[in-house]
Amino acid sequence: MAQLFFRYGAMNSGKSIEILKVAHNYEEQNKSVIILTSGIDNRDGVGMIASRIGLKRKATPIFTDTNLFELVKATNPAAACVLIDESQFLERHHVIEAAKVVDDLNIPVMAFGLKNDFKNELFEGSKYLLLFANKIEEMKTICWFCRKKAIMNLRMNDGKPVYTGEQIQIGGNEAYYPVCRKHYFNPPVTQENEKEG
Repeated sequence: MAQLFFRYGAMNSGKSIEILKVAHNYEEQNKSVIILTSGIDNRDGVGMIASRIGLKRKATPIFTDTNLFELVKATNPAAACVLIDESQFLERHHVIEAAKVVDDLNIPVMAFGLKNDFKNELFEGSKYLLLFANKIEEMKTICWFCRKKAIMNLRMNDGKPVYTGEQIQIGGNEAYYPVCRKHYFNPPVTQENEKEG
């Protein structure tokens, strides 16, 4: 029986590599998948899923006016699975449409993304995936500064933590660190930064 999965984790928890691995496993068994990603994330070009270890794959971008149910129905209503990367950027209607893919087309949907932003607020997509998903799984990684589990994302600018600003700022290791709660509130700073501050 098909289900809606939400697999979330902090930055660097392997979400993109996992989605590529899942796609490969299905396709190795000659089962078709539909791979989607947010049209907002353009780090490697719109419609690209890229892992930090160098693997990349083309995906269909999701925009505000995209209807996920209609997209899946038109693309391949017999797909074995729908995989969505950067699902934190989904809007409420996208999540409901993904649930409809599961319920009406009997196709499992696996959404991968961040749960909380750099201000420690839920993203819209994450909020509704937490509400509508059949299964919620955490993907773990370690804090940038210690060995504890990272549960938050710290935005950095010129080596200093940032706690205010726009929710969405696309970036990787140059802009965000996965951190534990202690280091979210008290990140170690370099002596150079302490002198400037």
